[in-house]
Amino acid sequence: AEVSGPEAIGVFADSVRQDLPAVTAGLTLSYSSGAVEGHVNRIKTIKRQMYGRASFTLLRARILLQP
Repeated sequence: AEVSGPEAIGVFADSVRQDLPAVTAGLTLSYSSGAVEGHVNRIKTIKRQMYGRASFTLLRARILLQP
């Protein structure tokens, strides 16, 4: 990919090689940040819906009270 493919693929392959231990760990370990990412996505969605409409107090209440 680095030699015969487009330049962008070569850059990507080079960056993967430079960070190979992290890539290997991400693919082989059983740890996952999926639950955290789900909560972050939910909070960002609520924040977008309330932008410019309410105070921080109401935003905090919605985040803490919604399942």
